[in-house]
Amino acid sequence: MTTDYLKLDVQVCFALHATTRAMVQAYEPLLAELGITYTQYLVLLVLWEEDGASIGRLGERLFLDSGTLTPLAKRLETYGLVRRQRSATDERRVEVWLTPEGKALKRKARHIPEKLLCRFDMSPAEAAKLRTQLVSLLQKLHSPTEQETHP
Repeated sequence: MTTDYLKLDVQVCFALHATTRAMVQAYEPLLAELGITYTQYLVLLVLWEEDGASIGRLGERLFLDSGTLTPLAKRLETYGLVRRQRSATDERRVEVWLTPEGKALKRKARHIPEKLLCRFDMSPAEAAKLRTQLVSLLQKLHSPTEQETHP
């Protein structure tokens, strides 16, 4: 028996795509309570770890370009959650700093991961295993392939 690899139901990419869309939708009502979107939440997650991260650093962590991140940071600034400023050592670099309101939002967001694990009926160990597999796949996708390194 041979597998027809061009069937939608066999595609890993589609399973990931559909799961990602469903995951974002699962986050939406919880984040709406905080007044932020999923992508804004991701930016805040980085800033809660690395307050004062540059737009470039946010891009590295989130796999997003500055054309996407700059409007996100501006929007978060209009909400009073962050402030943007030029680096004191390199004026080309824009740093994003949490305001007291942005720091306080972290306390309000603490319940989100636990609520989602319950919704997915997943233990923390199961979630960690899945995350490890996904990170491994992401690393493979970001590493050069044999074809790319040997034309």
